[in-house]
Amino acid sequence: MAVQVDGEVVAMRRVGAYHHMSFTAPGIPEQTRPGHFVALSVGGPTSSTLLRRAFSVHRVNERGLYGGTVDIIFAAHGVGTTWMASLERGAALNIVGPLGKPFALPREPVGCVLVGGGYGAAPLAMLAEQLRARGCRVDIILGAATVDRLFGVLDARRSASSVTVTTDDGSSGIAGRVTDVLPNLLERTGADVVYACGPMGMLSAISAVCEPLGVHTQCAVEESMACGVGVCMTCVLPVIGDDGVTRMLRSCVDGPVFRGERVRWSDVGTMPPDVLGAPQAVTP
Repeated sequence: MAVQVDGEVVAMRRVGAYHHMSFTAPGIPEQTRPGHFVALSVGGPTSSTLLRRAFSVHRVNERGLYGGTVDIIFAAHGVGTTWMASLERGAALNIVGPLGKPFALPREPVGCVLVGGGYGAAPLAMLAEQLRARGCRVDIILGAATVDRLFGVLDARRSASSVTVTTDDGSSGIAGRVTDVLPNLLERTGADVVYACGPMGMLSAISAVCEPLGVHTQCAVEESMACGVGVCMTCVLPVIGDDGVTRMLRSCVDGPVFRGERVRWSDVGTMPPDVLGAPQAVTP
């Protein structure tokens, strides 16, 4: 069950182009699983910024010097995240979490490939640890546009059987995209499941690679979430159900993790006319 709690920043550091924040969040770490996210209020008590900002959980620590803590990774883009980047140790936060549906873990040991794009790779560290604890082989692909936008390479090397790095400009690892190296890795490892976190275009491309090969995919989508609790309907996307019917599902409560082959990637951002409940043209 998600809770709303007051916490405070206990650490903030730069990681390449990103910010790594740790904060106390009583009651949240104990319930958090890989793929969950938290929603933070931004701007301080006198701010006019009403909407929270949603962030995937990178790590949690249930016990420690400061009690339970949550780690997130973010880039300072807009007003809210720029304000967050200015916070110092001891700054107050209000947090709601854990939110969303996490990754489903296999019941039996299987081969797993984890793919992360930019700071979308944040949930993979915790996921890799839990998969390894279940006896699964874990191979990781990390990609970004440039070397400073990679995240989690050192963590990956500590927890994975192999780590492949790609950058669009070739500034680190293999020049290209994660989908350039994914087919070969799947063939070499015989992996049964691909877990992916990152930009929507990357997730769409990964699903297109995996579906013809019969490889199961779980994709944590990066849709804008204005409320994070399923009220505002700004994060909906078309997903095919078990009955073959497409429904507009909310990323924040029905996801953020979806089966890649069920998401109609080319229709994201639209309401296809065959979606259940879609408006129908009136014949004069």
